[in-house]
Amino acid sequence: MKRKELVKRYSLFIISLWFSALGIAFTKCGSLGVSPVSSVANVLSLRFTALTMGDWLILWSVLLIVGQIAVLRKRYQLIQLLQLPMAFLFGWFTDVGMLIAGRIPVNSYPMQLVMVVLGIVILGFGVALSVIANVMFNAGEGFVKALSDVTEKNFGDVKIAFDIFSVALSVVLSLLLF
Repeated sequence: MKRKELVKRYSLFIISLWFSALGIAFTKCGSLGVSPVSSVANVLSLRFTALTMGDWLILWSVLLIVGQIAVLRKRYQLIQLLQLPMAFLFGWFTDVGMLIAGRIPVNSYPMQLVMVVLGIVILGFGVALSVIANVMFNAGEGFVKALSDVTEKNFGDVKIAFDIFSVALSVVLSLLLF
């Protein structure tokens, strides 16, 4: 692939991170729940407030990148380390999104629903852009892909299992921390 095409694709991927992070922020500000992969960071951000939601998403992403390396070992491709700066961007974008979405008054259940629906649409748009960019996975999807490759299980099945694991871990953390 030519340099110009790579620059376009990575630029689109960064734009996709912005929309995904903004979608997560809108959903969180709706106070009706968050996506499974964000749920661990959400619980930790509620208990340990010295770090922001974005900070916790960065730490969770770093853990998932280390998990990819542990699972894949010698099969891990060094180019995937680009997930690390992207994780930082995603965390920062989430915090900016929280500032934006946090300014919207959410003082009724209908408004909470509006925030969640907007968040889902914005997040979906971000995911669609990342698929179009087709350059790399975010840390969560990369971890699922690594597990899928090593276990030779269908990506979708592993993704569902990982989402269930993330929510279960969030529930356990909630019970332990609150």
